[in-house]
Amino acid sequence: MQELPTIQPTFAPELGPGEIAEISEEVRALAEQRNAVILAHNYQLPEIQDVAHYLGDSLGLSRQAAATDAEAIAFCGVHFMAETASILSPQKTVLIPDLDAGCSLADSITADQLRAWKAEHPGALVVMYVNTSAEVKAETDYCVTSSNAVDVVRHIWREHGPETEILFGPDMWLGAFVERETGLVEEPERRGRFHIWDGECHVHAGIKPLDIVRTREEHPDAEFLIHPECGCSTQAMEYVAAGDIDPEGVHMLSTSGMQRHVEEHPDGEFIVATENGMLYPLQQAAPRANLIEANRMAVCKYMKMITLPKLRDALQEMKFEVSVPPAIAERARVPIERMVAIG
Repeated sequence: MQELPTIQPTFAPELGPGEIAEISEEVRALAEQRNAVILAHNYQLPEIQDVAHYLGDSLGLSRQAAATDAEAIAFCGVHFMAETASILSPQKTVLIPDLDAGCSLADSITADQLRAWKAEHPGALVVMYVNTSAEVKAETDYCVTSSNAVDVVRHIWREHGPETEILFGPDMWLGAFVERETGLVEEPERRGRFHIWDGECHVHAGIKPLDIVRTREEHPDAEFLIHPECGCSTQAMEYVAAGDIDPEGVHMLSTSGMQRHVEEHPDGEFIVATENGMLYPLQQAAPRANLIEANRMAVCKYMKMITLPKLRDALQEMKFEVSVPPAIAERARVPIERMVAIG
């Protein structure tokens, strides 16, 4: 089995059931006192997911944050997500229980690097995954998520012409997925005007084709639910094209897409190729489903840095605020709103 690189921080000590129950009660009481909404990403620890008011993917959570009447937002995710919530909800206090909860994908491109890339391709439109810093978003024309990246790129070509040059980043696997889904692979001339940044999420990139081979052998009747960021995604599509995998059993899905699919097939068997924290909300949604992790090492320790004691302390002391300078926030809001308008 492919082992993922150990470049992340160490895990926090596990809490016992009694501690979880006690601290969860404290957290709920503090959230009510502070008029705070607790948002948790699908990859968070189960006890964090259980105490959250809203659970979901990064953009969905930020939309919830913008819609809520709460005065404060406790964002249980990673830093760029809290930044996005701050951009969309500038009047609210946004907290993250651990300021060091970062993201290898967001760190794979800086604003300076993006500016230099833009200088090499004057006139190109910049399409960046929402998994980027606020400063990078401020240099971007359109944001995307894994669920709408293809639609956004198609929209750009409809509105700006099929020959429009696009700089897509920072995830190279998602970029390759967009190339396949939009037919660029068969159009060499246009493909040459679609440039992909060489970045990746170290957890998703570590889910390799060998994991597909192994899990296929162990669970021949299971469907594959594969996040487009995964390093196995390109290989999976090649298997489909060659007829080695039934295309009906392979689904390239965002985390929210995985949730919908499992809810619609609650008795199914699924190999889940994404960060393994996703198995918890999927199992909650479909208790009878048989869920198999594609790689048992697919764990983001940055996501697991948020713990109940840290969440309690952040709410108690209203500490670890994440705010984006107004000038950057104003520019960063534009590509997000363009994406939202497309749907």
